[in-house]
Amino acid sequence: MPTRGLYGWITHTELASSDPAATQAWCAKVLGWRFQPSFPIPGGGEYHLFAYSDNGGGGIRPNNPPEVPGSIPYVHVADTRAAFETALREGAEEMFPPERVMEGVTIAIVRAPGGVAIGFSGP
Repeated sequence: MPTRGLYGWITHTELASSDPAATQAWCAKVLGWRFQPSFPIPGGGEYHLFAYSDNGGGGIRPNNPPEVPGSIPYVHVADTRAAFETALREGAEEMFPPERVMEGVTIAIVRAPGGVAIGFSGP
């Protein structure tokens, strides 16, 4: 859900793992993250949704080779498509175009100058 007070904040972090179940178990034990029941995702595997606070969390999914394991921060924005277009105009490269993933939530990913992946999440 869009939350005005969180625009510009990293509110979701996605971890791409070569062993999502092991990453989930480690994060729960070491970091104290709370997990919801996992669910299947397109392309195979499970998505393990977690929360580390009332305002932040993320998910753990299998990496998709040649993608290497890593993380993508998602910044909460007022308009995902507008943020995506602005990012491209300002020198970012498209990685994942805006796509609605659930009611009221559209995500997109760009590669910012310097090669850093940044996601956008919002309406």
